[in-house]
Amino acid sequence: MYVRLLEYLEAAGEPFAAPQLRFVYAGGSPLDPALKANVERLSGLTLHNGYGLTETAPTVTQTRLDAPRRDCSVGTALPGVEIRVVDALGHAVATGDSGELWVRGPNVMRGYYKNERLTARTVDADGWLNTGDMARIEGDGAVFIVGRTKELIIRSGFNVYPGEVEAVLNAHPAVTHSAVVGRAATGNEEVVAFVELTTGRKASVEELTQFAEDRLAPYKRPTEIVILAALPASSTGKILKQQLRMMAQARVPVARAR
Repeated sequence: MYVRLLEYLEAAGEPFAAPQLRFVYAGGSPLDPALKANVERLSGLTLHNGYGLTETAPTVTQTRLDAPRRDCSVGTALPGVEIRVVDALGHAVATGDSGELWVRGPNVMRGYYKNERLTARTVDADGWLNTGDMARIEGDGAVFIVGRTKELIIRSGFNVYPGEVEAVLNAHPAVTHSAVVGRAATGNEEVVAFVELTTGRKASVEELTQFAEDRLAPYKRPTEIVILAALPASSTGKILKQQLRMMAQARVPVARAR
């Protein structure tokens, strides 16, 4: 909604006027620095952020009104909610390192309705819920979501978090928003970026490629950038990455897919 609001105001050449507005908040999908900066410039207010799941009814973390943040952290855990970040073996990672985010508290669901098998895979005997999200916790307790476990791209042995690449592409002045997915290719994964341009703005694939190359390590750079008229999204505005993964895989030439 923020992306569309900014796009509309720019296209219409209208100023933003909401004198009674006291609080702006983001949630439901990743927040990148460029969008946060643009919303704050427009509204004159701090854009707060948070994180949650349906299974946690729903909020887990949230930034505080009395402690606004300049970064894109989703804030600290709510009172009574425990969080931890672990590696693939379930061991706690060091402060600032990325791993899988687990949550425990009175807000965590008892289980999935009539699905004991899925419940057992998601909530352990001690009540810890596996969110399926990758995160890191800094020394001040601030949580940063780095991506979905299933969306992690492993390229030549290196971990690529789509959000990092998306944040760079979204910083381009002609880009409204982007979505990055992995594509299987000869025993490896490639980084494929889908981009939607702002109405009235122009940018070539070559320009966007160079923009990304100037700001990303080689293993994070998209193998292919695809410009779409609009990114596929659900009724709530979430980008349909499964659909984009299918589109990315379909673009692999037959000779390369063998």
